[in-house]
Amino acid sequence: MRLMKFLLFGMQALLLAFVVAASINVPAAAAPTSVLPVPAVTIYPGDMIQDSYLIDRDFSDNSLMPRSGVIESRLALVGKLARRTLLPGVPIPINAVGEPNAIANGARVRVIFEQDGLDIETYAVALQAGSVGQVISVRNPDSGMTISGVIQADGSVRVGG
Repeated sequence: MRLMKFLLFGMQALLLAFVVAASINVPAAAAPTSVLPVPAVTIYPGDMIQDSYLIDRDFSDNSLMPRSGVIESRLALVGKLARRTLLPGVPIPINAVGEPNAIANGARVRVIFEQDGLDIETYAVALQAGSVGQVISVRNPDSGMTISGVIQADGSVRVGG
């Protein structure tokens, strides 16, 4: 009989604790959130990323929160080229996009050499594609000579000095 009263008293105390806890409004800890631009459609390698290809997705669940190294701004994506396939709803890694090519492989490009007041300008064929600031190889079709130079913002290649 004593044991029964003890168990009944314990159950009542437990029930009272639940009722009190339920009546108190304790705000839950806010989970960290991130809103990231993600593809709305599959974007394939070589595609130029347009704003209409992107949507914003909220990553409030810690298990879905990207670790790091993802692009956090639409401005950093629009106008870039996809280097690999980008899947819908998945955050875009920084190394998955790049600058668009200023020169295409096989394109006819203007080659500029300037040094000590000597300016030489000719045309050559690009042996590889590249973006502004990259070093590429070009071939002079007249002499067959291959030279390397830096791609300029105007689409020319600067060699030498």
